[in-house]
Amino acid sequence: MNINRRHFLAASTVGPATLLANATAADSSQEPTAADIGFCQDMSVHHLQALAMCQRVLGRDTGGAVQAAAAEVLQNQAMEVGQMRAWLADWGASTVPPSIVMGWMGANQGAGMPLALMPGYASDEELLELSTLAGQYRGRRWLELMRAHHVGGVMMATEAQNLASSTKVIRLATIQAMAQTFEISQYDFLLEGPYALD
Repeated sequence: MNINRRHFLAASTVGPATLLANATAADSSQEPTAADIGFCQDMSVHHLQALAMCQRVLGRDTGGAVQAAAAEVLQNQAMEVGQMRAWLADWGASTVPPSIVMGWMGANQGAGMPLALMPGYASDEELLELSTLAGQYRGRRWLELMRAHHVGGVMMATEAQNLASSTKVIRLATIQAMAQTFEISQYDFLLEGPYALD
């Protein structure tokens, strides 16, 4: 099965050109809220781990489906990290990966939680395991970890759709939730089919 976010977006009613278009005049003059800034900071660091996971499988003998899926995540999430960091820089907000996350969405009564506890964020042990497995087993583990990662990402993006004020942040959160939900369905197909355990 071809896993391609661009194909999904082209078939959807809301494409990337629409969702990531230049902000409206009202949005460009709008002061960002804590939710706008917090979401961009937290989703950026969440994406950075996804990129690291992709780098652990690309070029390896994990099967063509995982290679295609990882290449898509790497390309799209790297672009999104660049976009979110550019917005943060424009707002005068920090682009340093945060160690405490999700306070903007009310986690721990607004105090946030350690990065290691962010939903879907893989542990150091899981990343090490991913690096040491080989072949189809590495491919399957990547699908499992990236699926969990996407579930956490969709949850955070959905919260941003409800809490953010910036039109461009809401647009990006919308496309992230849609695309990652689609990708989860593709990972489920692969986990139940070509990458099912014997």
